[in-house]
Amino acid sequence: MIRERVQFGEARLFIGGRWVDGGTPLPVRDKYTGEVIGTVPEARREDVEAAVAAAQEGAKAMAALPAWRRAEILRRAAEMIREQKEDFARLIAAEAGKALKWARVEVERAIWTFTIASEEARRIGGEVIPMDAVPAGEGYFGFYIRRPVGVVAAISPFNFPLNLVAHKVAPALAAGNAVVLKPASTTPLTAVKLCQVLEAAGIPAGGINLIFGPGGTVGEWLAAHPGVGKVSFTGSRAVGDRLTRVVGIKKLTLELGNTTPVVVAEDVTDLGWVARRLAIGAFYNSGQVCISVQRIYGMRKVYEPLVETFAKAAQEMVVGDPLDERVDVGPLIDEREAMRVEGWVQEAVSGGAEVVTGGRREGPVMWPTVLIRARPEMRVIREEVFGPVASVLEAGDFEEALAAANATEYGLQVAVFTRDINRVLQAAQRLDFGGIIINDTPSFRADHMPYGGVKGSGLGREGVRYAIEEMTHVHMVVIRPAP
Repeated sequence: MIRERVQFGEARLFIGGRWVDGGTPLPVRDKYTGEVIGTVPEARREDVEAAVAAAQEGAKAMAALPAWRRAEILRRAAEMIREQKEDFARLIAAEAGKALKWARVEVERAIWTFTIASEEARRIGGEVIPMDAVPAGEGYFGFYIRRPVGVVAAISPFNFPLNLVAHKVAPALAAGNAVVLKPASTTPLTAVKLCQVLEAAGIPAGGINLIFGPGGTVGEWLAAHPGVGKVSFTGSRAVGDRLTRVVGIKKLTLELGNTTPVVVAEDVTDLGWVARRLAIGAFYNSGQVCISVQRIYGMRKVYEPLVETFAKAAQEMVVGDPLDERVDVGPLIDEREAMRVEGWVQEAVSGGAEVVTGGRREGPVMWPTVLIRARPEMRVIREEVFGPVASVLEAGDFEEALAAANATEYGLQVAVFTRDINRVLQAAQRLDFGGIIINDTPSFRADHMPYGGVKGSGLGREGVRYAIEEMTHVHMVVIRPAP
C-alpha cells in the first residue's frame, strides 16, 4: 500500500476571534512514522491571561445569544464536520495513531455530540418549586433558572482528540458559556481544525479560544485562573488529584481512569461473539481508552473456552499503519508508552502470569496481548494499563466475580455478560461503577447518556445534557405577593 501522507503545517493560537502568534513551536508527529506533520505554539503566561480575558468578553456575547442562535451555530458546526469527515479522520489517525476505521467512528460520534448539543441548547430550563410544601413557604411562589457559569476551561486528552473535545466544548457553548480549550500537546491539530469550523459556523469572538502547552504549566495556569468558572478535565488520576488542589473554589469535572472489569457468566450462549466484542473493547485505539477492557472474569465453566476464543479474536486483529484501511490496532501515543506497557507485561510474567498471545513490541506498536494467571497485586490488574493488554481470570461463581470486579479504587464502567435477569439486577445493585453495561463491552458509550465515574475515577458527569447541568448555576427566584 502506498501511504498518503498527512500534512497540517504551522498552527497558531486562537484568542478573541483572531489567530495569533505564541511562544516556542511544538512539533506534532505522525505517531506511526515519527514524521513532523505540524507545529503549534506553546502558550506563554500572557497568552493564557489574554485567552481568559477574551473568554470573559466572549461569555457576555454567548449569554446574550438567544437559545435558537446557539443551537444554529452548533448545528452548522455539526454539518461542517460531516462535510470534512474524512479530513478529520485522517488527521486523527496520523496525530493520534488511531486506526482509520476507529477515527471515522470518532468523527461520526462528534457530529452527534454537536447535534445533540444543538437540540439541548433549546431545552435548558428550570423548575417550579412548591414553596407551600413547608409552612414557612405558604403564600410564596418559587422557581429556579439555569444560567451559564461564564468561562469554561476545557483540558482534553490525546486519545479522543475530537470527540472528547466536543464533549466539553459543545455543552459549554449550548449553555451560553465561553471556552478556553487546551488540548493534549501530542494531538492538538484536530482541535485547531475544530476551532476553524466553529469560527466558520459563526461563534462570537471570544466564544472559543485555543491555547497549547504542557499540563503542568499552561494547564495549571488556566485551571487556577480566577476568571475561570468551571474546569472540565479528562486525563490521569494523578493530574486529576493535582487539579483538585489548584483550581480553587469553582466547578470541577474530572473524568479519570479505570481498571475496567468484565464478568462473563456461564449462561452465555455465544462465546465467540462475546470474545470478539471483548477484543474490540480491549484493543481498539491500542487500549488507550479509559474504559478499555482490562480485567475479564470468566466463571469456572466458561473460563478455558473464553481464554481460547478471546486469544483467537486478539490474534485476528490486524496490527500496523493506522492509515491502512485494513488495520485494527495502530501505535501507542509514543514509544515510551509502548515500552512502559511492555515492561508491565514482563513484570507480570516474572511474577507468574502467562502470555497467551501478543507480548510483542516494535517501536511504538504493541501487539494485542492476552494474559492468564495474573494476580490482583500485579500492576496489569491493580493499575490502569492504558495499552493493549487484557487479563482473563477465573472466578468460582457470580458472587466471587462481582467482588473481584469491585476490588479496585476506580469505578468508571463495568460490563456483565449474562442471560439471567436476576444476575442483571444483582450486578446493578452490587457493582460500584458509574456505568454498568449488560451484554456488551464496558467501552460502550452513547454520547447523550450520563457518563462518569465514582471513587478514583472522577467527579461529575459528561453526556451533553448532564454536562450542561455541570456548566450552569442554579438561580432560585422566590416571589412574595405584594400586600
